[in-house]
Amino acid sequence: MATQILGMFAMLVGGLAFFLFGMNVMSKGLETMAGGGFERTMRNVTSNDFLGFFLGAGITIAIQSSSAMTVMLVGLVNSGIMEFSNTFGMIMGSNVGTTLTAWLLSLAGLGDSNFFVALLNPSNFAPILAFIGIAMQMLSKGEKKKQLGNIFIGFAILICGMDLMSDSMQSVRTIPGFNDFLATLKSPIIALLISTVFTGVIQSSAATIGIVQALALSGGITWQMAIPLVLGANIGTCVTALISSIGTNKAAKRVVVMHFSVNVFGSILCMVIMYVLKAFGISILAAEINMVGVAIIHTLFNTINTIILTPIKKLLIRLCEWVVPDREEKTHTVFLDERIFNNVPLALSECRRLTVEMAQHTRNALLTAIGTVDNYDKDKIDAVREAEALTDKYEDKLGTYLVRISSKDLTPDESHSVARMLHSLSDFERITDHALNVCDLAQEIKDKNIIFSDEAKKEISVVTEALKEILDITVDSFINDDVDMASKVEPLEQVIDKLRDRLKARHVDRLQRGECTVQLGFVFSDLLTNYERVSDHCSNIAVYTIQLHTETLDTHKYLRNVKTRAVEEYVNEYNMYEEKYSI
Repeated sequence: MATQILGMFAMLVGGLAFFLFGMNVMSKGLETMAGGGFERTMRNVTSNDFLGFFLGAGITIAIQSSSAMTVMLVGLVNSGIMEFSNTFGMIMGSNVGTTLTAWLLSLAGLGDSNFFVALLNPSNFAPILAFIGIAMQMLSKGEKKKQLGNIFIGFAILICGMDLMSDSMQSVRTIPGFNDFLATLKSPIIALLISTVFTGVIQSSAATIGIVQALALSGGITWQMAIPLVLGANIGTCVTALISSIGTNKAAKRVVVMHFSVNVFGSILCMVIMYVLKAFGISILAAEINMVGVAIIHTLFNTINTIILTPIKKLLIRLCEWVVPDREEKTHTVFLDERIFNNVPLALSECRRLTVEMAQHTRNALLTAIGTVDNYDKDKIDAVREAEALTDKYEDKLGTYLVRISSKDLTPDESHSVARMLHSLSDFERITDHALNVCDLAQEIKDKNIIFSDEAKKEISVVTEALKEILDITVDSFINDDVDMASKVEPLEQVIDKLRDRLKARHVDRLQRGECTVQLGFVFSDLLTNYERVSDHCSNIAVYTIQLHTETLDTHKYLRNVKTRAVEEYVNEYNMYEEKYSI
């Protein structure tokens, strides 16, 4: 008997391990295939709870984990990307979306009496999916197909784990003491607590529901026992988000309180209803439940809970604000939250968004600095200094985060995206350094009362317009991933290089004729040098955009090829810009 008990326990634990591993493999495959699409859409959700509900359900169905979705919400709210009040609909949608797993598992309870019915049983087609998945992993070159193969393999492992758990329950009634254990589950409160603690420990409500369904398949539990077990799984799954909220701001903590509150409130309501039905002697509660019945309980609980709680959303928000009150917090800018680090598509999507923000700050800083050369304004110079300090933080935080991401198992496209952003960060940061240099020159012009000649002013005006254009083309092409627009940068950069040489030569001529002072000449030369170096950095950024669809980033090799080959399009662009910015 001891050997039998040990064998059943080993089979149950092994089945649970396979179930959790399969769920993890399938979830990662689905996340990668989805890219950052779902997560980017999450940022755009407003106070429309109807839209939020379906979005939350869709994301949870895609990644097969309500806990992962809630952790995402905690991270996005902590980062200031989403408002706490906008998470209600998504939490409720996630609770409903997670019930799909129970319905998929319930198909395992279908008999094999009919060929077409047998086809719906996952246990019958899972081995075929596993074979297809392994073949796709070994033979496919495309990353998308490999990820699809991972999804098939993960699903097959999940079903294998479910079968092991179900098999372990087949003769469980013969184990001494099992009937006593079932007797404890007849107490709804105890069953609820056991399910809550177990789910909190393994951090997967799907696994708990799977075990309940395995018990149901063996004919061991009733509706009255299954209901609190399902409710406890919904409460226990909040533990994952609770752990993830440690160290977050008050808004992120309120997301966890909201998630916990809606599940606890719904569970209390369902328990009250069950006790009322039991008092009236409703016979179905004492009847044995099957796998489909467990799935029905899971879906009805979350659906009815959503319908009941939606009208009192504002009261729930106030409750969360009361539990986590406003208090003075340190003011700081959260660039990227650690809770989204393990979700590579989401992390890259956020890095991309913040790199775009950095590019926009860079453009604004340089344009503001250029404006101070002719019209000195201390407030604008201070704004440029703040922008330069901000871009330093962007480079530091984003650079560190991207280096950490690069150590993970990335697809070729993801690796290319990380490399492109890492290269671009330093160029954007250097442009703001030159913007600050321009402000220092503007300060020097004011302090020393330097006045350029009309000829020098005209020359500076021409090169300034060229610099503004190359900056706009560079930033816009980077933001929009526009390869065609980026290809216009290099010929304009060459024109700016020649403009610098010509203007310096003309300045030497004026100096020799006594039309210019040495002091003014230093400022004039430094200004041209900063402009030319900005255009160099623009050229680097544009090359990274042009090489979006190549295997490696090699700026110098590309530029050498462009300059040594008489590419017709390049020559035409160069001639056009040379004529446009002629002196």
